[in-house]
Amino acid sequence: MPTVHSAAEPRPPIVFIHGMWCGPEVFEPYRKFFTERGYHCHLPALRLHVIKNNESTELGRLSLLDYAADLEAFIRTLPQQPILIGHSMGGLLAQILCARQLAVSAVLLCPASPAGVHGLTASVVRSFFGVMTRWGFWKKPNKLSPAAARYALFNRLPDDAAQDAYQQMRYESGRAAFEIGFWLLDRNKASQVDNRKVRQPMLVISGADDHITPAAINKKVANRYDQAEYRCYPNHAHWLIAEPDWQTIAADIADWLEQKHRQNT
Repeated sequence: MPTVHSAAEPRPPIVFIHGMWCGPEVFEPYRKFFTERGYHCHLPALRLHVIKNNESTELGRLSLLDYAADLEAFIRTLPQQPILIGHSMGGLLAQILCARQLAVSAVLLCPASPAGVHGLTASVVRSFFGVMTRWGFWKKPNKLSPAAARYALFNRLPDDAAQDAYQQMRYESGRAAFEIGFWLLDRNKASQVDNRKVRQPMLVISGADDHITPAAINKKVANRYDQAEYRCYPNHAHWLIAEPDWQTIAADIADWLEQKHRQNT
């Protein structure tokens, strides 16, 4: 049975930050899992990510800094600083928010890498090829093809689950993709994170078979931060939030959060 914390042991709330091409519902199993363990959970949607078929020009031009500003405004409405759990691009946004001192701790699930970490491996280029080869992609909304999504995101999901996951996908900002993948060319340095300002405990989690945010790159992300711990799970890939046996990873996260809470009380 899950451990339910008493009122005498208040836990920080958890803010789940979803990644590219999806909405907050991808974290619904995690929300239920952590709610049963006594956490108050929030699943905010990134700007213009509520509607599945939104191909607006406005979406295509949204910056990581727009997403981060919205999340900061939301976090400042909470009664206490939260734990951040971010997946993929959401993991990068969690790093940005930690540098702004807006969290007590963070869990990064297959995080996108910040500026300074070279993340364009062969599998990453293959994953983004259909996006990057479209002229003007940096200012247009985009979505992976079914075949690209199967390779990049859902390679460890059963076929039926992969099809269902693809049906839930959103369009994503080309500008945000540019800021992550081509940070050397981004004059605004949107994906830059000052690692000296990130002092929170941090857990970085990888799937060994991840194609779009490879484990080796995730390990480099973890090595940037003094308080970061790195774990890599075999037989998992990028969609480890819903792959078979996702509960094991969630339980490990819960144990890590419990340990950090005990250390701070």
